[in-house]
Amino acid sequence: MPLTLLPLPDAEVLLDPYFLTPAAADDLLAELTTSIGWRQEPIKLFGKEVLQPRLTAWHGDPAARYSYSGLAWEPQPWTPALQALRVQVEAAAATSFNSVLLNLYRAGQDSMGWHADNEKELGPAPVIASVSLGATRRFRLKPRDAARTRHEPVSLELPAGSLLLMRGGTQQHWLHAVPKTAQPVGPRLNLTFRQITTT
Repeated sequence: MPLTLLPLPDAEVLLDPYFLTPAAADDLLAELTTSIGWRQEPIKLFGKEVLQPRLTAWHGDPAARYSYSGLAWEPQPWTPALQALRVQVEAAAATSFNSVLLNLYRAGQDSMGWHADNEKELGPAPVIASVSLGATRRFRLKPRDAARTRHEPVSLELPAGSLLLMRGGTQQHWLHAVPKTAQPVGPRLNLTFRQITTT
C-alpha cells in the first residue's frame, strides 16, 4: 500500500499502516527485543535528572553521532535485521538514512513526551521514517502555534508493521508524543530512521 498524505498544515506526514506483513512484523519484534543491547538512560527534564520512561538503543554508520536531552550517542553497528529494514524503509521513503533510534515501550506506563526531532544534526527539514512493531499505541501530533494554524491535536493509532513518514516542515511546526495509557497493552517497539549530518 502506498504512503498516504495526512491533511496537516505546514507539514508532510504520510502513513502506510501495512508496510510490513503481520508475520514479518512479529518476527522482527521477537528478534530485536532479544538481540538489541537496550539501555535506560537518565535525561535532563526541567533541570532534573530522571530515567527515560522506555528503553532505547542507537545504531548507525560509524560517524552518525547524535545528541538529545543531554545524551550523547555513539552508534552501535547495523545488525543484519536493522540493515534489511533500512533498505526497505529507504525504498519506501525515497531517502537515505544513516542511523536509527530504537524505543522499546514495555507497557502502557512507558511513554514519550511532547517534542520535535529538530536537533542540529538532523538539518533544517529532516526526514524521519518511523516503523512500529508490537502493540498498537496512540501517536499524538499538535501544532506548535495552534492559534495560527487553528488546527486541533491529531491522534493516530499506529499498528504493528506501520510506517509513518514525517518530512518537510513537520519538525518545525509540529510536536509529537506517545502518551501513557492505563489500558493493558503489550510491548511496542518503534524504530525511527534518520539522516545525521556528519560534516
